[in-house]
Amino acid sequence: MTADARRARFEAVAPAVIDAVRRYLARRTDPATADDVLSETLLICWRRLDDMPEERVLWAYGIARRCLANAERGRRRQARVAAKVARLDPPQTVTESHHDEDDELTAAMATLRPEDAELLRLWAWEDLAPGQIAVVLGVSVNAVHIRLHRAKAKLRERLDQAGGKRKAGNPTGHEQPTEGRGR
Repeated sequence: MTADARRARFEAVAPAVIDAVRRYLARRTDPATADDVLSETLLICWRRLDDMPEERVLWAYGIARRCLANAERGRRRQARVAAKVARLDPPQTVTESHHDEDDELTAAMATLRPEDAELLRLWAWEDLAPGQIAVVLGVSVNAVHIRLHRAKAKLRERLDQAGGKRKAGNPTGHEQPTEGRGR
């Protein structure tokens, strides 16, 4: 394949991959990291253009997922170094207090195993079917069904625990209709 043909092929598939991977990353990390990981993902897609399967977006999700994991490992290394520096010269502490239901969901997701949280994000945020999630994660569809069922149950349990603390009698946090109720 000539360089021009390769370039034309990449330019034909890139828009769909870029948009999907950009949304995928925007839901998982900060904008700067998302841009870096998107660039790295596209570079890998370019290098492995001949290996690109028909399921281009799912394949790119798998690449982006691994690139994001690398970026997060790098971030954790930086945090460890910052912690070591902070022990030598501690920063002033700033406290903020705010609480809403997104915080509860974020907190509940944080208590899940990273694999379960990623599975739920692929299902809920990316709106992928179990068969598509299986391609992204490189596991069987049956394994996705089982893991997804367990992850949903764990998240529901954690949210119920948080809801019980939040409002007794309204564990879902949704507004209850008052029409037709006597005073």
